[in-house]
Amino acid sequence: MFAAADIRVGGDRPWDVQVHDPSCWCQVLSQGSLGLGETYVAGQWDCGALDQFFTRLLLVQADDRLGQGHRWRLAWQLRDRLLNLQSLGRSTRVARQHYDIHPEVFAAMLDPWRQYSCGYWERARSLAEAQEHKLRLIAAKLQLEPGMRVLDIGCGWGGLAAYLARHHGVEVVGVTLSVEQLELAREHWPGLPLRFELCDYRQLEALELPRFDRIVSVGMYEHVGPRNARTFFLAARQALRDDGLVLVHTIGYRLTTRRTDPWIDALIFPHGRLPSPRDLATAFESDFLVEDWHNFGPDYDATLMAWHRNVEQAWPGLEPRIAERCGGLEGARGFRRFWRYYLLCCAGFFRARQGQLWQLVLSPALAAAERPAYRSVRPGSCALSGSVP
Repeated sequence: MFAAADIRVGGDRPWDVQVHDPSCWCQVLSQGSLGLGETYVAGQWDCGALDQFFTRLLLVQADDRLGQGHRWRLAWQLRDRLLNLQSLGRSTRVARQHYDIHPEVFAAMLDPWRQYSCGYWERARSLAEAQEHKLRLIAAKLQLEPGMRVLDIGCGWGGLAAYLARHHGVEVVGVTLSVEQLELAREHWPGLPLRFELCDYRQLEALELPRFDRIVSVGMYEHVGPRNARTFFLAARQALRDDGLVLVHTIGYRLTTRRTDPWIDALIFPHGRLPSPRDLATAFESDFLVEDWHNFGPDYDATLMAWHRNVEQAWPGLEPRIAERCGGLEGARGFRRFWRYYLLCCAGFFRARQGQLWQLVLSPALAAAERPAYRSVRPGSCALSGSVP
């Protein structure tokens, strides 16, 4: 597999591998992707450019070849068929496992709007610009007007909600399952018409809110899963006015599959699942009409590399603070390797074009004939020209 990908063990190119403990091969061959990640984090091998290493492996389908015949893959497939891995209880635990750890890392890594999702890089020269351009693009696609009410499902730290309220005069209700995100969102954006709640999309009725003019969900749908996809869109339809719009921003996969990377599934986003176009269409087609479907997956590569640079530059200040939580400097350095592996293997995933990034604009299907025709935003023109409104 390494030969097919032009990767050498002991080579001097950035994507070549330096092995410090040859016993790592046994774990890689027995556990596939999970073993590859765990042995890297343990310091058993190194690579100067993990993003290039993974791009090369993915282009020769090494992930499929490593997984063939593994008993754990069959076990995970059975688990997916028998259990709802994205149930409300599991979703709450997942939110706290990933989003509630090391807030100082996210603060150092992200832009001023705290966007933990793909930026839009067509005209951007920095991460901050790319994320602001993404926010402008979302606002333009939603066709916002002052006084509208917007629901943000999976609001994160509240940056999107704050941007829309500040620059477009709308009221926003944001929901999240992360306690850390909720606390920061409530404290960080004073003076704006915002409301943040600890709430799942399956619990929206409990908030007793009037219907919204617009609904937006950025970087959350990956946690919904195939068993709950129809429920998600039903909840969105019930919360939306008949003349409203929904924008869903999600990572996607070109093929319909229940497979996910074992290392990512075990340690980063447990039970996350990437939808295919067919998965999405099957989930929403009974209730919504597709007004726009935009793919800018390569921009996630640039976003992830910018996050990686930010963490590496901030590391001298981060290390002692993380060491306090990780049991000393050795634990902090292990976390650094873990986070580096996460960001750069994902960059390779998008660079190899296996990962997609979609923004869908949907409108209620039954009311389509009663509304003016939706005109898709040309991303390179009006959405990003001039100053912020």
